[in-house]
Amino acid sequence: MKAEVINPFLESARSVIEQVIQISPSVGSLGVKNIIPSCDQVWVQVGMSGHFTGMVVFGLQVKVALKIVSAMMGGFVLTEMDEMGKSAISELSNMISGNASTILSSQGYVVDITPPQIIELELANKDMLPRKALCIPLTMDGIGELDIQVMIS
Repeated sequence: MKAEVINPFLESARSVIEQVIQISPSVGSLGVKNIIPSCDQVWVQVGMSGHFTGMVVFGLQVKVALKIVSAMMGGFVLTEMDEMGKSAISELSNMISGNASTILSSQGYVVDITPPQIIELELANKDMLPRKALCIPLTMDGIGELDIQVMIS
């Protein structure tokens, strides 16, 4: 795994979160961890191909996802992660990944991304999980934490 690949995702996530929910996230420590989805979390996977092949997975607790979606919707409070909430979190992941792809392109790397896909725990590909990933958490005051996990080959 190449640690420098996570930096464009980090830069993009900070910028998109600041624009979309008007919060400046703080950055945690880079580490390696296993991706193991649980039923109290929302996981969004975006595939990558080109210079780097793999995926980025955005992980967050359901209560954090609900707060982010509420902020994205101008304060409209959601109490459960319904289709609208999943769509909003997917779009946030798409915006972050698209911007990161543009940053990588400006650095001379050609990277295409796939549309975001919510990983449903009961439908998760058991061959994929658990899997080691470079991980960096972003903490948003009053909202919670978003983990950005990158797996490339």
